[in-house]
Amino acid sequence: MELALEIKNLKKAFGDLLAVNDVSLKIEKGTIFGLLGPNGAGKSTIINIITGVSSRDSGKVNVFSHDVTTDYRNTRSSVGVVPQETISDGYFTVMEIMRFQSGFFGIRDNEKKITEILKRLYMWDYCNKRVEHLSGGMKRRLLIAKALVHDPEFLILDEPTAGVDVQLRHILWDYVRELNKSGTTVLLTTHYIEEASNLCDKVGIMNHGKIVALDTVKGLMEVNEGTDLEDVFLKVTGENVHV
Repeated sequence: MELALEIKNLKKAFGDLLAVNDVSLKIEKGTIFGLLGPNGAGKSTIINIITGVSSRDSGKVNVFSHDVTTDYRNTRSSVGVVPQETISDGYFTVMEIMRFQSGFFGIRDNEKKITEILKRLYMWDYCNKRVEHLSGGMKRRLLIAKALVHDPEFLILDEPTAGVDVQLRHILWDYVRELNKSGTTVLLTTHYIEEASNLCDKVGIMNHGKIVALDTVKGLMEVNEGTDLEDVFLKVTGENVHV
């Protein structure tokens, strides 16, 4: 079993707040893994540690067997991230942004890949538009396009469909399935329980910095006697679900 991500005994505190409390987690290569939890559960902190935005206090974090701190060149080149924040490079065009992003990874003459991604996300007609003139949904698509420009083996989607319309949600679901079939490993955080139910091979549920449940959707429902994944979420966290 080859692992895309291995986390062992990970801890991260911000002052008196223990945001990630002794978390251990394994994600197999070629799978789609859903990380669920209420706001403040620690999901984004884990993503920030994986991607080098935050440092860990203790524990182990490996991406494809490479340590995210000591071997950051390998780990960051193999990971693509779609953050929660909306893109703000308003004065550049979509095509310019995609070329810049390619350059960050040392990729020249990447027009074929850029064209493929923009067409798949139905953005080709907007390639010469400045970002400031894009709708919120198009800016979200551009974030996804940027994350894919270097053809990452491991794609992290941090609430990718928050606040977007139904059309974009289904476009993204279909594209994620295609990427996964081609071998891309996916880590998805979402408040939309339907997304996790439909997409994920395995799901981990966090609460107060800890993993409180981890299994397939079917396994979670059986162990927790839930009628669906939303029911399980409510039982193990005691929190309301944002839908």
